[in-house]
Amino acid sequence: MGANFGKNYQISLFGESHGVALGINIDGIPAGTKLDIDFIKEEMKRRAPGNSKLTTPRSEKDEFEILSGFIEGRTTGTPLAMIVRNKDQRSKDYSELIKKPRPGHADWSGKNRYEGYNDIRGSGHFSGRITTSIVFAGAIAKQILKEEGILIGAHIKSLKNIEDRDFTEEDITEENINKLRKMLLPTLNEKLSEEMEKTIMSFREEGNSLGGIAEIMIKGVKPGVGDPFFESIESEISRMIFSIPSVKGIEFGAGFGITKMTGYEANDEMYFDEKGNIKSYTNNNGGIIGGITTGMPISFKVAIKPTASIERSQKTVN
Repeated sequence: MGANFGKNYQISLFGESHGVALGINIDGIPAGTKLDIDFIKEEMKRRAPGNSKLTTPRSEKDEFEILSGFIEGRTTGTPLAMIVRNKDQRSKDYSELIKKPRPGHADWSGKNRYEGYNDIRGSGHFSGRITTSIVFAGAIAKQILKEEGILIGAHIKSLKNIEDRDFTEEDITEENINKLRKMLLPTLNEKLSEEMEKTIMSFREEGNSLGGIAEIMIKGVKPGVGDPFFESIESEISRMIFSIPSVKGIEFGAGFGITKMTGYEANDEMYFDEKGNIKSYTNNNGGIIGGITTGMPISFKVAIKPTASIERSQKTVN
C-alpha cells in the first residue's frame, strides 16, 4: 500500500477516518532538533474540521500524542511516532456504500483495489482526515527547513471566477507568510478573501461545493538540488502533492501557459545580482530546469477539485 514516502525524511501513515486513531511514523529527523510544539498545534488547528462554517461539521480537536523519538523538547534521532485519537466516531451506518458507491468518492475504486475489505466508514483511509498526519510531518519539516533559510508560502490563487494575483519573490517573508497563515482563506488581496467566503457559502446553501487553485512558492533552496528524469524535483514534489485528496493537477512556473510562448520568451535570461548570485529576470521554469533547482524560487500551482461530499442527490448504481 502506498502509505510510505521519502528518502532522507521518511514518513509512514496509518489509520482510518472513523477508526480508533490515525497517525504517522517519521524517520530521519536529525537528533537534537528542537521542536516548536505550539507551531505544530497551530498548523494542526488550521487543518482541523469544525473551525469555521466553511468546513465539515465534524468536530475534532486533533490533539496529538508523541509516542517516541522526542524527549525534553528535542528529538532523539530515532523514529518519531505520533497518533491522534478519533473522538467524533459517528455510529452512522455506512453499509449502503458497499452497494451504492458515491459519485466523486473512492468507494468504488477502493472496493476494487482492496477486494471489499477496506474500511468504508467516512471514506476510511481515503479520507481527507488522514492529512492530519501529513500536516504534522509538514510542520516539523518546515521548522527544519527554516533553520536552513528556506521559507514556504501559499495562498488561494483562484476560486470559481475570483482570481488573486501571483506570488512574487518579495512576497515570501516570515511576516507575510504568518499573515497568510492566520487568514481563513489566505489571499494576497485581502478583499478577495471575503468575496471567496461569500461565494463558497452561496454554493453550500444550494448543497453544492467548489474547488480552486492554490499557489505555493519556496524561497531559499540552493541551486543544484535534484536529479534528471525519475527523481527530478518536479517528480518528488508532485508525488507528495498528490497525496492530498482532491488534488487533480499541478503546474510549475508558467505551467501550461509556457506552451503559448516562444523559446525566446520562455527562456529565463540570467544576470548577477548585487551579491554576485546568478538569478534570472523571469521565472517561467518555476526555479527548476532539468529536474534540478536553479536557485530561483520554486513556484507551482495546484488544482483542487470541488469537495465530493455534497447535499444534492446524484445518480449511482446498485
